[in-house]
Amino acid sequence: MLNARIVALFDDYASSHQHPTNRLTHKIAIPVIVLHIVAMLDWVKLVAIPVLPGGVLTLGMVAWALATLWYLRADVKLGLIVSAGMALCFPLGRLLPVWAVIAIAVFGWLIQLAGHAVWEKKSPSFFTNLVHALVGPMFFVAMLTGDYSMKSTPVDASSASRA
Repeated sequence: MLNARIVALFDDYASSHQHPTNRLTHKIAIPVIVLHIVAMLDWVKLVAIPVLPGGVLTLGMVAWALATLWYLRADVKLGLIVSAGMALCFPLGRLLPVWAVIAIAVFGWLIQLAGHAVWEKKSPSFFTNLVHALVGPMFFVAMLTGDYSMKSTPVDASSASRA
């Protein structure tokens, strides 16, 4: 059972993700965007620590640890899933050449923004609430696991007659 705080965040996030095609674009774009963000942050080397993979602490590792704390605090089960998915981005990102990570970034953001511009006709929710940049991955994991389902919104009769 999700706590009231995360349900409120999911409900707010869902309000900007009503169109099914926009939600589909996000199912593609969010994992790709997470991959590129983790990979790019992993390029920033902070300090040598021989026991870490690669022997160095990176900005990606710090960001992953902080995000993991936020996710686990929000919901343990979903947090573990999202955190594990993000962790898999490290070895994958290290296998990819720089040009591929940049191409993935461009592709992911174009797909994400197209979902909002073409189908949703609303700005991405993180433009008004930066926390939604963290909420997005957890929201779609919660949808996939069945831990959250969107409330159906009634169709406005005047807009339905124009369609």
